[in-house]
Amino acid sequence: MVPRSTRPSLSSALLDSPLSREPEAGPMQRQLHDRLTSAILDGSLAPGSRLPGSRALAEALGISRNTVTATYEHLAAEGYVRPDRQGTRVTELSSPAPSKRERERSARPPGAPATAQRLAKIAPSFSRADTGAALRPGVPALSHFPLAAWRRSLDRAIRFGGSLALSYGDPLGEPPLRAAIARHLSVARGVRCEPQQVVIAEGAQEAISLCVRLLTNPGDTGWVEDPGYRGVKAAMHAGDMRIVPVRVDAEGLCANERDWQKHPPRLIYTTPSHQYPGGSVLSIARRLALIAQARQHGAWIIEDDYDSEFRHTGEPIGAMQGLVDDAPVLYVGTFSKTMFPSLRLGFLVLPAQLLPAVQAPLKEMLRGGHRYEQLAMADFIESGQFSRHLGRMRRLYRDRQQALRLALNRHFKVPHEIDGGYCGLHLTVRLPARIDDRRIAAEALRHGIAPFPLSGFAMRPTPSDNGLVLGYGNTPMELIEPLVKRLSQFARAAASQD
Repeated sequence: MVPRSTRPSLSSALLDSPLSREPEAGPMQRQLHDRLTSAILDGSLAPGSRLPGSRALAEALGISRNTVTATYEHLAAEGYVRPDRQGTRVTELSSPAPSKRERERSARPPGAPATAQRLAKIAPSFSRADTGAALRPGVPALSHFPLAAWRRSLDRAIRFGGSLALSYGDPLGEPPLRAAIARHLSVARGVRCEPQQVVIAEGAQEAISLCVRLLTNPGDTGWVEDPGYRGVKAAMHAGDMRIVPVRVDAEGLCANERDWQKHPPRLIYTTPSHQYPGGSVLSIARRLALIAQARQHGAWIIEDDYDSEFRHTGEPIGAMQGLVDDAPVLYVGTFSKTMFPSLRLGFLVLPAQLLPAVQAPLKEMLRGGHRYEQLAMADFIESGQFSRHLGRMRRLYRDRQQALRLALNRHFKVPHEIDGGYCGLHLTVRLPARIDDRRIAAEALRHGIAPFPLSGFAMRPTPSDNGLVLGYGNTPMELIEPLVKRLSQFARAAASQD
């Protein structure tokens, strides 16, 4: 006699409701498969129980016997059931899910999934605004991008690359782009490099993460600017590094001898040409001292050349990488601001002395890709379109920054100071410590305006780390004055509540 638990049964798990014949419900076989797998996984169909015969189940559900047979065969191939002489039985799962009844009996809520401890150190962003929101930092003037010229470069890249460019390509990047970047950086930024030192990455964030993966071990110390770019902190936390915030003043990163003795770093991150978000420029004396100390302590400097292409007054500030021979500097750049963010192309210039040790591992760590975009970017640079586009954008951003400064001076009716130098795509408005910058930013976001609170950039906030970071890159000139007036209302309201 077959044990009761293993007798074939037209279980309620199968017959609670008929299969749907609506087109959007999908094929009958898929519906029956999903119903059976759910019953097996939640314990409604226990291990060892025998499924109904194909004819009986087909009649009960009003479907074709062939549909049932094909579903049973599919389940057997996946390992949910096994056929034997007496029919088709549910297999014993190696890690069965608790039954529905057991879950209902359990009063304890399910525990959080086990994740790496480092994830708890990576704080969520303080803004969820769309990149098109007004006054959002870090977004270029997308409506002014020369799409027609870019399309021509893409067409030439497809013709040049052909079907061969559909494969992975060089893991370190397309040779024409690496050569074009090396030439451009030499002329425009004073960077000393050969094409073989250039590694193509998916933006500056991946380039920074590569620096961490190539040069550090868990527990190593990394210095970051405070307040400073949040992405580098996430990259270092992901590498299980110990992060030491170093204050920034009017001359940039301010490291003293005590810092070197107490917290000797393995990596030092800095934005010397236009500090983000404060806007200061790392002075030449501090640049040379930082390089000398890094050499003495065996540290590496990550130079993120943020917004350096958009200097609005005077000559461009040269890169730190090219100041001295064999500087222990890894130069990071991106096309997210100079072109457009979704391009996802950045680059890392490695010191020549590192190449023998890291080239082979890099080719195993990376896989290449975006080949047509890389070839198009090389064409865009070599054809002169990139330089012409940068020139147009410098003039546009200079005018927008001047309009923002003027609007702030006229209409921002709370005490404030404007920082940010004459460079880049943003200005920083510092506010008295008694005014909650996060409250202002949150209220502005509800009205489609997306400044970032300055306090959100600091690891060890001080009273001076309070204010708003205002992006003018993607905000039309005619909107700047009314937006500042609205922002002033939010600031006055926040000031009256403190």
